[in-house]
Amino acid sequence: PLIGAIADQGGVRKRFLLFFTAMGIVMTGGLFLVAQGFWALAVALYIVAIIGFSGSLVFYDSLLFDVTDERGFDFVSALGFAAGYLGGGLLFFINVLMTLYPQSFGLVDAAEAVRVSFLSVALWWGLFSIPVLLLVREHDGHPGQDWGEMVGGGLRRLRATFAQVRRLRHTFLFLLAYWCYIDGVDTIVRMAVDYGLSLGFEANGLMVALLITQFVGFPAALGFGVLGRRWGPRPGILLAIGVYLLVILWAYRMQSQWEFYLLAVAIGLVQGGIQALSRSFYARLIPRNQSGEFFGFFNMMAKFAAVLGPLLMGGVSLITGSPRLSILSVALLFVAGALLLYRVDPREGAAQARTLERGGV
Repeated sequence: PLIGAIADQGGVRKRFLLFFTAMGIVMTGGLFLVAQGFWALAVALYIVAIIGFSGSLVFYDSLLFDVTDERGFDFVSALGFAAGYLGGGLLFFINVLMTLYPQSFGLVDAAEAVRVSFLSVALWWGLFSIPVLLLVREHDGHPGQDWGEMVGGGLRRLRATFAQVRRLRHTFLFLLAYWCYIDGVDTIVRMAVDYGLSLGFEANGLMVALLITQFVGFPAALGFGVLGRRWGPRPGILLAIGVYLLVILWAYRMQSQWEFYLLAVAIGLVQGGIQALSRSFYARLIPRNQSGEFFGFFNMMAKFAAVLGPLLMGGVSLITGSPRLSILSVALLFVAGALLLYRVDPREGAAQARTLERGGV
């Protein structure tokens, strides 16, 4: 939220996007240079790369206001996630082939293939960052300020926002709901392979399942964009939560690896959609002239969520000794998120945000 407030104050969101994107690209590419045994260097590069990626998302998300109006929020947000799943899936597919058949790519072994994969990710990331940096124009802010004025103004804005966000009841409720259900989404993404391995499935097969999710996510995200435009984003999010609950119940009883592939398809059908509609719904509930700051809160909640879910799964598994019960515990996050989301009134929330945008309280 702080860097978002500073960027809003000075109208430099694209400049901040470039800085954090470059940080992520350079550190990811640096992993190519890490030799076996140098785990401390690998951890340091990975941490800074994650900071770069996470920081860049704040400004990338906030530019939604600069590329479309409210009528296009759902479809444009979905189009962004769909393109991400397609692009990420294509590169991941190439990297998987490199790892499985390194000699076909002129590489010595799988270890070298993994190192080259990091380099390919950095180059891919840099290449596809060029269009947004060259073609997207940002609005609002007060360009021409020096850094001292931007930091001071950003701090004042952030203090005011902390007082105001409690009055934006529906925005606050949405953030709590998002914290819960996106925690469930991130936990399934991060823990799916570990869960499959604990059930005795082969690692290569699980990698194929991740690829399936990527490629199914491309058309499915577009479909949710159309759904959001017709029904509104909240019904689409609730539908996705319902699918996730069914996936968890199925995963609890899963016996065969082919079922894991079907679950990957089911997750791919809703994963991009719930992410895209969450972003577009939230955009309706925040003031346009403070988008960087408010998307800072949005991404901060997502990062906190990425910690709590795996802790919940790990804790339940340690206490009960059953990985199946640990996956079942994730359902609590989706149920809590759905109950909170149901209480969010989109119209009242949007009206409150517009009042704040005009300078009211």
